[in-house]
Amino acid sequence: MRVLVVGGYGVFGGRLVRLLKHEARLTLIVAGRSHAKAAAFAQTVSGAAATLVAVEFDRAADLDRQLSALQPDLVVDAAGPFQTYGSDDGNDGYALVAAALRHSIPYIDIADGTDFVLGIARFDAEARAKGLFALSGVSSFPALTGAAMRRLAEGLAHVDTITTGIAPSPRAGVGLNVIRAIASYAGQPVQLTRAGRLVLAFGLTESRRLTIGPPGLLPLHSIHFSLVDVPDLQLLPAAWPGLRSIWTGAGTVPESLHRLLNGLAWAVRWRLLPALTPLAPLFHRVLNRLNWGEHRGGLVVAISGTAADGQPVDRSWHLIAEGDDGPMIPAMGVAALIAKMLAGEQPAAGARTGLDVLQLADFEPLFARHAIQTGLRGMTPAPADAPLYQRVLDSAWDRLPAPVRAMHDWRGTRQVAGRARVEVGGGMLAGLLRWLIGFPAGQSDVPVMVHFTEHAGIETWQRDFAGQRFVSYQSAGTGRFERLIVERFGPFRFGLAVVADADSLRLIVRRWSCLGLVLPLWLAPTSAATETADNDRFNFNVAISHAWVGLIVRYAGWLVPSD
Repeated sequence: MRVLVVGGYGVFGGRLVRLLKHEARLTLIVAGRSHAKAAAFAQTVSGAAATLVAVEFDRAADLDRQLSALQPDLVVDAAGPFQTYGSDDGNDGYALVAAALRHSIPYIDIADGTDFVLGIARFDAEARAKGLFALSGVSSFPALTGAAMRRLAEGLAHVDTITTGIAPSPRAGVGLNVIRAIASYAGQPVQLTRAGRLVLAFGLTESRRLTIGPPGLLPLHSIHFSLVDVPDLQLLPAAWPGLRSIWTGAGTVPESLHRLLNGLAWAVRWRLLPALTPLAPLFHRVLNRLNWGEHRGGLVVAISGTAADGQPVDRSWHLIAEGDDGPMIPAMGVAALIAKMLAGEQPAAGARTGLDVLQLADFEPLFARHAIQTGLRGMTPAPADAPLYQRVLDSAWDRLPAPVRAMHDWRGTRQVAGRARVEVGGGMLAGLLRWLIGFPAGQSDVPVMVHFTEHAGIETWQRDFAGQRFVSYQSAGTGRFERLIVERFGPFRFGLAVVADADSLRLIVRRWSCLGLVLPLWLAPTSAATETADNDRFNFNVAISHAWVGLIVRYAGWLVPSD
């Protein structure tokens, strides 16, 4: 298959080429307005089994002549920004689509502009008559989000609300065209469904806070998302009749810059500024330089609805991408579709959006080749009286070692006992902190008893090391502590991520506060808390330290039920 990738050396086109480079049956035509840049990019694609051909291709020039010369079997438009197609050069924004169909060539793009994606339908009759497909929006929105929605809606009688959020890593290297697309609708009217009615909102002027966290994995920090204009806002109400509300946001970090962008969007909304599009190059430079924060990104799709038995249901699908793998996701829809075509599965003829052309299973092989992990929440809701850790872990609860799961599986009250080794750090400050909390003194072998009680969703953990007692309170986090277990020691509250696998359970500090004031994470004590199983016995190992103080206390041992 000869695949013409327009914008083939750009941000997303280049990533698509890298996703497809291992397929020897492909000839990838890397196309753009500069042959030199296309050739230079092709030289950087190492280990390619596919054949790479660099060409000059100008969407504003004679498309018939260029397509006749290249003879591709598939045209992929990975350029953009699709929100401005036809406005910069005065040509029809769909000129490439029309030319591809004239030459009987199937067409795919990764557009995220609502008007452009919906407008592809104008070619439906022609595409059907020729037995061709023309698909728009085969990207994160709406192809991947649509696949997630269908998985979440399985077995439901009705879907009431849909909330989607995308959070790129601050070091993802956002392209200028992406910034231009965001700037084009900042402060501008955005049509969406709210309370069962079509209403106008304004891009980037309303926000929500969401936490992306697949069950049992280290979640992203709680992120400030703001309304963005994507095709889903128009497509999903038609796909799920009776939908009462839909909202989609982007969560760029650092949050301080995001809130500045919110303010500028309000200035456009109030007509204090005409538009933010002229500022896009400035935003691009700033965002790609002031990029502190974790090098992780994510995507969440959440729904509420009604199950077949009439019970209310809340479900969500979460994706987390580590490092540089997140920016590959927008190109994965096209890569997945080409893989299906090579396997003999051709999309049905017609011109339409990419909402329903792929399933989550089509993306999973691509996720598996990258540091991308996903998970579902709420598909099998935990019982109302489920223990705290089961409610927070959701489906990851079942993959814990049996003794670890049993230690947290209790109701009302429970008591366990065992023995431990306690090590303490030196220094006056470490000693003062141990005294304030009530941590035990250093001992090589000490009897331990832990008494658990639960009331109104809060667990009390009273630990007794041979008469030295300290207590903490654990509960499910909300707001900025969502997806975390909150443990309170006196005036301190720690948000702990619960990371679970087949061998252990780990608790990792993700947020903390003192007297209700949220403090910077870099000032927090470091806690390495691990629970494991050995010969069907529950083992624990907890080490608490601080960068300025050193070791405060470390206690490790085993526990068995004593009640």
